[in-house]
Amino acid sequence: MSPLAQDARTRSGKAEIAGKRVLVMGLGSFGGGAGATRFLVEQGARVTVTDQRPAGELRGSLEALAGAPVEYVLGEHRAADFECAEIVVANPAVPPHHPLLERARSSGARITSEIELFLERVHARVVCVTGTQGKSSTCHLVASLLRGAGVPALLGGNFGGSLLSELGRIRPEEGVVLELSSYQLEALEDPLSLGERIDRVVAVAVVNVLADHLERHGSVEAYAAAKRRILDLVSPDGIAILPREDPWASRFEPARGRKLEFSVEPGAGTSLWIDEGRFLSGDEVLGRVADLRLHGGFQRSNALVALGLARALGAEPDRLAQALGEIRGLAHRLEPLGRRRGREVFDNGVSTTPDSTISALKALEPEVCLVLGGRAKKGLALDGLAEAARGRVALAVCFGEARELFSQALAARGIRTESTATLEEAVQVAFERSPAGCAVLFSPAGSSFDAFTNFRARAEAFRALLPPRDLP
Repeated sequence: MSPLAQDARTRSGKAEIAGKRVLVMGLGSFGGGAGATRFLVEQGARVTVTDQRPAGELRGSLEALAGAPVEYVLGEHRAADFECAEIVVANPAVPPHHPLLERARSSGARITSEIELFLERVHARVVCVTGTQGKSSTCHLVASLLRGAGVPALLGGNFGGSLLSELGRIRPEEGVVLELSSYQLEALEDPLSLGERIDRVVAVAVVNVLADHLERHGSVEAYAAAKRRILDLVSPDGIAILPREDPWASRFEPARGRKLEFSVEPGAGTSLWIDEGRFLSGDEVLGRVADLRLHGGFQRSNALVALGLARALGAEPDRLAQALGEIRGLAHRLEPLGRRRGREVFDNGVSTTPDSTISALKALEPEVCLVLGGRAKKGLALDGLAEAARGRVALAVCFGEARELFSQALAARGIRTESTATLEEAVQVAFERSPAGCAVLFSPAGSSFDAFTNFRARAEAFRALLPPRDLP
């Protein structure tokens, strides 16, 4: 696209917003709503922010918007605000068919989201990643590989915050890596139409599709359909990287671009795979497995996808292979926290599903003290987790709202369990009653919302409760 065309697109995007009555539904606490609001104000919109939570629960976001000419409607939603809005920017946590959004549509408003606003306006090359497990790690790997290979890169999307504020500084030669959740994808009003209007998504990837968020989507089929929407964003000459063995994502077909299958094992038709200790893309060697320093065998699959995406953004194979060994993992993803009271401790606090805890257990040697609990997610059975724990878990300490549910499922497989009301008690029991020399794995397998605002807050609380590291 020529610079003139880019400028025209920027002007047209600005004109689309300037002077319009824009309603931001759901300010949120992770920065996306605040970032979108500030961007809209800068574009000349007349902005109203509405959130059902009171001001006291939104203090961080409100402080970030201090001084901005914004009208706030907090502690409630008013139907009249939706009826008079010309544009509604909805938080991804709001279901797309919320009655108030339907009322706004029927009044002629355009419903959009922070991610959609960004994709419509960014002029750099973009890769998008979704999946149930591993999407954050994969995005982190892509951005780290690109930077290590000499390609400037930005990371955004589901990580929190907003890249809208960076639009004026993002150069066309940069790479933008977006993690997209099922909520964010479902919030795109029409991803196929969006994909037809933009031409900068050079690659997308689905790392896997496992059961999750059934309280929102209702069924695994609907959840998979939300994930599949990412394929509609890929440009005509782009690629869609999909897992060969995944029962859901392997059946996805992109509307445009090429489909590339990946697997950690060689196989017919596979475009990305691992063989003889090497990450391969066709005839190209992208790196050595031995150089990957991230804990857990499942990270090999994440690294394979990341290498394929970084290659799609133009990084050279030899530079990627060199960069691979320098990467360190994200916090709370089977992160080693050292030896404490004779026990190696691992923080897998990102886990909010049984499947993610199963993956973590399989990455460790047997004799594990598993600390898990929180709030059980609707529709997610615990049988698989209990079976995976048998022969691996010496003690399971179950905490929080669903402690009895977790404890009963594990005890039925003959696993020794303890139950505690709080995370603080669970950590104390784990170190007092687990066998000396075992690993302590914090991998909750349930959501944090019984006692914490998000998984990060819960994981940080776990770390704060740990005894000091053992002296060398």
